Amino acid sequence: MTTDDIKKLLDRLFPWRHARLNRKFKDHLFRFLFREKEDLLSLYNAVSGTDYKNPDDLTIMTLEDVIYLGMKNDVSFLIDGRLNLYEHQSSICPNMPLRGLFYFSQMLQGYVDQKELNIYSSTKVSLPVPYYIVFYNGTAKLPERSELLLSSLFDDDAHKNEGNLPGSEEDAHETENDTLRAKGNLHRDAALECRAVVLNINEGYNVEIMKKCRTLADYSAFVQKIREYQKEGFDIPKAVALAIDYCIENDILADVLRRNRGEVTDMILTVYNEKLHNRTLREEGRQEGTRRVNALYKQLLEDNRLDDLKRSTEDPEYQEFLFKEYNL
Repeated sequence: MTTDDIKKLLDRLFPWRHARLNRKFKDHLFRFLFREKEDLLSLYNAVSGTDYKNPDDLTIMTLEDVIYLGMKNDVSFLIDGRLNLYEHQSSICPNMPLRGLFYFSQMLQGYVDQKELNIYSSTKVSLPVPYYIVFYNGTAKLPERSELLLSSLFDDDAHKNEGNLPGSEEDAHETENDTLRAKGNLHRDAALECRAVVLNINEGYNVEIMKKCRTLADYSAFVQKIREYQKEGFDIPKAVALAIDYCIENDILADVLRRNRGEVTDMILTVYNEKLHNRTLREEGRQEGTRRVNALYKQLLEDNRLDDLKRSTEDPEYQEFLFKEYNL
């Protein structure tokens, strides 16, 4: 058996050999963990300092797909007159307030339609109060609580020549205040504002919130464990497997990981075999080349151009000329 044969056999038996981390796995896992009302209510109580008991008090309003933008949000729900948008981020994005504005616009429009409110009447309509929370779990050092404002994106002379807005990856390490507000004067008289409250949920941050929401604390610990095993030198599949084993043994997301180990692993890992990818492209190229040649030969035969057919088999340049002539 040759070396190539051995590699092919290993690829078939152990497809995760070529796995790498799915860059969106934390986002997917976050939504997976808080898909049930009970867990989402626990998270809301922890963040808002409330003590709601009945999950049915909570109405899910998540936008699965905002058609004209092609965007998806993590979790949105209505409770006690509050319209909450919860998102997870593993990288810093100063444009979150703009995205929040789009989301809230869609959700409020849906709310108005559902309640059949007449926005053209002389009577004031009653709307839920929007709250936007971003749960941050990246590696940049952020404070426990910070803010991103839509007004920081409005263009004026104070912002045109600035480098990275506060909240970018490069600027995050220099952030000392508890806010991520733009430099210079904000547009306090602007017609629009949207505020995203960023909560750092990495291990060791927002301890009080973690104490009140076990699922959030376990999620943070699980992600941290994967990082630790990677730092110890384990490859990605092994680091994930060890982290899952460790968490099950130490009652961290234990029930979820026992019941859904395969699904969670699929969320975290993504397979990418470069050789297989290139081989597939070459195969598709050969198939397309064969199709063009057969179509050309068929046309030449139908037109009784036998001399041209013979020449095309011997002269590649002439064959290309015929491809263009027949628009193939």
